[in-house]
Amino acid sequence: MNILFVMYDQLRFDYLGCAGHPHLQTPNFDRLAAMGVRFTQAYVQSPICGASRMSFYTGRYASSHGAQWNGFPLRVGEVTLGDHLRSLGMQAWLIGKTHMKVDAEGMQRLGLSPDTIIGARQAECGFDAWIRDDGLWGAGPDGFYDAKRSPYNEYLKSRGYDGENPWADYANAGIDADGNMASGWMFMNADRPANIREEDSETPWLTSETIRFIDQAEGDWLAHVSFIKPHWPYIVPAPYHAMFGPNNVPAARRHEVERRDPHPVYGAFMDTRVARAFQRDDVREKVIPAYMGLIRQCDDQFGRLLDYLEASGRMQDTMIVVTSDHGDYLGDHWLGEKDLFHEPSVKVPLIIYDPRAAADATRGSTCDALVESIDLAATFVEAAGGEERGHIIEGRSLMPFLRGETPRDWRDCVISEYDYSVTPMCAALGVSTDDARLFMIFDGRYKMIHAEGGFRPMLFDTELDPDEFRDLGADPQQQPVIARLYEMLARWGRRNAQRVTRSDDDIRAMRGASARRGILPFMVDGSEVPPELTEKYRGPARQVHLARGDGGDG
Repeated sequence: MNILFVMYDQLRFDYLGCAGHPHLQTPNFDRLAAMGVRFTQAYVQSPICGASRMSFYTGRYASSHGAQWNGFPLRVGEVTLGDHLRSLGMQAWLIGKTHMKVDAEGMQRLGLSPDTIIGARQAECGFDAWIRDDGLWGAGPDGFYDAKRSPYNEYLKSRGYDGENPWADYANAGIDADGNMASGWMFMNADRPANIREEDSETPWLTSETIRFIDQAEGDWLAHVSFIKPHWPYIVPAPYHAMFGPNNVPAARRHEVERRDPHPVYGAFMDTRVARAFQRDDVREKVIPAYMGLIRQCDDQFGRLLDYLEASGRMQDTMIVVTSDHGDYLGDHWLGEKDLFHEPSVKVPLIIYDPRAAADATRGSTCDALVESIDLAATFVEAAGGEERGHIIEGRSLMPFLRGETPRDWRDCVISEYDYSVTPMCAALGVSTDDARLFMIFDGRYKMIHAEGGFRPMLFDTELDPDEFRDLGADPQQQPVIARLYEMLARWGRRNAQRVTRSDDDIRAMRGASARRGILPFMVDGSEVPPELTEKYRGPARQVHLARGDGGDG
């Protein structure tokens, strides 16, 4: 049994044909959905790249693993997918992006060198790296954004693209009418074709690397194939740049009521540069067709991967999972990017195909259970033949849903977190770094966002207001709902998240174990315990070392 764990960066849940997009056809993602189960209510544990991915890889909430924003290191020793799966005889490989920051200080403290096997795995989020490329190779006055070597840049150079950074000069730039570079960093260039041969662009390159990996793979493996697209820069090579136009851009899901006396945190996010840009219709009409083109290219390359798996016979022994680390507002709710907790940002696509006969009954179905990204770690452990590791992995296995079963006591809410302490919004709101934290709790109908720092909550009734336009957090009539959701949030906050070195079975086995090894404190006369436990402490004394009168009976 192998696992192909495919992630597309910043792919919205509703930008798939099988999810009902009115203009964007994705026949190959739909093909996988017809073979497996599409989960319609899947939520990430944080709507920011690094924090979300660390939750996928650890199976733990963002406040449990601590890497709550891009550039926050995942602490050394955190147990990840690779650790869980290797103990079950399965390899874990990385192909593409992780957005993981290594805990260099922790590794130095423990004497772990990155050029050792253990050290390299600590530096690569627990994976063995087939090829790692985090995909943002910007360069400015102070040098490169990412100081590591880019394998993709080296590939482009080998294909004849010149310069120090062909990722920026060709893969993510077009050419203007005067023959000048038209960088994809500028939204107004999004409708131009990227100045690159389509087969050399990022998504085909990583697809080829994936096929090359599978060709040589032996034994059981998980391959985390992590594509950078459709993440910005929003620019795509021909012919994908011209497949969609302004007439294919859905109307923005936003309402003037959202801008009337908004919650202070929401108001601060609506006043960012990216939000102001996406509030412009001309920006949306440039960017969204390019975003759709990027997704269509992703779909075509995914079809290439599926064709390869079928032709090689690997479809019969490979579980396939498609998801994203978060969505993209694209102007909905007067916002761009991600970060907050409206559905376009925090909800993600999730499709799982299990080739085994036990999943035959659910093929082509949808599941509307409340699912969290941390559930994939638990799912992979069970798929690999392991047992539940609930003292470490906070998610729950989705395997019962794939078999058509309803798990016992399934969750009644989902949680997502966001630490915005390093953003300009923290300073704009005047909150401390400790208070720059948001928590979302969603029970399937009501979505509440708690903001530290003395703010009132935000509340949306998604049954009466599915577009999440009307914030009911200040409505006195909603106080019973708010109180109930706060109690659910408090219950989650009281979870036992840090006892990761002892499982429940370990603890049960420890009960009474010391007594059976002769540790019997606090007894009055020994009758409190079974006789076998005091046997070693009864019977005639074999030697007498006391002088007469020192306490003996004669």
